[in-house]
Amino acid sequence: MPRPPCCRRVSGRPGAAMFKPAGIPARDLEAIVLALDEMEAVRLADLEGLYQEEAAERMGVSRPTFGRIVESGRRKIADAIVRGKALVIEGGPVHRVRRGASGCPRCTRGPDAPRNCPRKEQGT
Repeated sequence: MPRPPCCRRVSGRPGAAMFKPAGIPARDLEAIVLALDEMEAVRLADLEGLYQEEAAERMGVSRPTFGRIVESGRRKIADAIVRGKALVIEGGPVHRVRRGASGCPRCTRGPDAPRNCPRKEQGT
């Protein structure tokens, strides 16, 4: 049984919950679900132009995990565009934080928590 995914930090909500080709009703389209963490990874890598190391740190995941998340997100976006599918943005193992905030997603402590979080030290 695979290990459950850790919670990923996401800044804010997407501007829209769905994108689709113009002129075709959504009910007539196949939908692809883009998880919020995939959307955030694509935003950090492609829109903000961050290197994977820094983007992974912002999301609270390892660099290899970030690479897998962004690859999955890009593949889904490309599939939706090339094949004319609807793209629905929702769900995923995420913790929403305000842009620029760096509080710990594992507890309710403030911005210095990622370095000093007692739950992080315990491995939870």
